[in-house]
Amino acid sequence: MSDDLIQKLENTVRTVPNFPIEGVLFRDITPVLGEPGLLSSITDRFSEDLERLGWTPDVIVGPEARGFIFGPLLAERIGCAFVPVRKPGKLPHVTLSQEYSLEYGSNTLEIHEDAIRPGQQAIIIDDLLATGGTISACTRLCQACGASVIGAMFLIELDGLGARDTISPIQVHSLLTYPA
Repeated sequence: MSDDLIQKLENTVRTVPNFPIEGVLFRDITPVLGEPGLLSSITDRFSEDLERLGWTPDVIVGPEARGFIFGPLLAERIGCAFVPVRKPGKLPHVTLSQEYSLEYGSNTLEIHEDAIRPGQQAIIIDDLLATGGTISACTRLCQACGASVIGAMFLIELDGLGARDTISPIQVHSLLTYPA
């Protein structure tokens, strides 16, 4: 995709070598957050892309922490619910839990057991797709609530780490792609 938004994103995302561990090229989106109007443009693009892809979610699911940035904005824009998926011990009601692997470790995610109603269709949104572990965990949590995950959206996708195979058959849409 070659357009002004994509070019601006490519020029704004910062690459930090050897963070959080040696050998990782971290794609830092904090400069994106500091650009006035850029979040609104990203939200517009995600909304347009949902329509173009034919994805009509009942709920947008965002994993902690950066899914909390893009998820509520998109949910508000398209008029649907937002559901946060959090790290352990952060949700006050009865939760479902799912352990997962990251590019550089492992973690657990939780969702309120009643956050999504059976039969709802969900889109998962996050800043980055690397190995697919976070999205796989979110997918399993949505399914445990009785929902169908119709797709996943990302600002950035790291190519070459096998994420698409890991989360298959979930469809993926990313604005930017970088080699891993």
